[in-house]
Amino acid sequence: MKTLFAATAFTLSATSIAAQDLSTTLPDAVGQVAPALEAYSETELFSNVWQGDAFSTRDRALVTFAAMVTRHETGRMAEHTALALDAGVTPSELSETITHLAFYSGWGNAVAAAEAIAPVFAERGVVADDLPAINPEFLPLNEEAEAACQTNVENTYGEVSQGVVDNTEELLFLDLWLRPALEPRDRSLVTVAALIAAGQPEQMTFHLNRAMDNGLTQDEAGEMLAHLAFYTGWPRVFSAMPVAAQVFESRTN
Repeated sequence: MKTLFAATAFTLSATSIAAQDLSTTLPDAVGQVAPALEAYSETELFSNVWQGDAFSTRDRALVTFAAMVTRHETGRMAEHTALALDAGVTPSELSETITHLAFYSGWGNAVAAAEAIAPVFAERGVVADDLPAINPEFLPLNEEAEAACQTNVENTYGEVSQGVVDNTEELLFLDLWLRPALEPRDRSLVTVAALIAAGQPEQMTFHLNRAMDNGLTQDEAGEMLAHLAFYTGWPRVFSAMPVAAQVFESRTN
């Protein structure tokens, strides 16, 4: 079994992870059972996809982590957590990603992810002061945009479930999305990654537009899709591609 690398064992650039370091995410059993899969992992995924410069290694690590949380893939989450930390994702950002995805992929997935990465945090010496505040000072609110969004949700679903409508406004729009531990671009990024991983492209239009409003470029969005094909499967990405195409076209026009 390949072991985790301690933070002090080596220094890596936040924009580059070598293929041999990525190999820590692949158990030895793969080569024993599916050597062709091991070869694809080493020659294509680790040496090619992860090295692409259209999307930073740090962002690749973050969206991979988000996909794994969403898919309840806790078996290798410790190795991917160590990888993300070495790529420049902070413990605070990983912690906040788990909290955020509790609302988008379910409490059980988030709790399982927290349990899976706790040993890595302990090994790296992460303490409470390194983690997001429970009650932080919120980011500024775009009151006009949020009011329009809330009005749309209320008018569309108020008669279906007022509880969902109220919680969407109070917990998501006016709380979760304003927490500063994730930059708005990163919060949008992990949300889109989670929607792709969950096979819910019908929810992507709003969130991909929001991600691009928050600074995600079209090239980065396209490369995120190419990256996530390996971690969520080609069918889920191909289900998301028409939505992305519509968003890109609408923004161009």
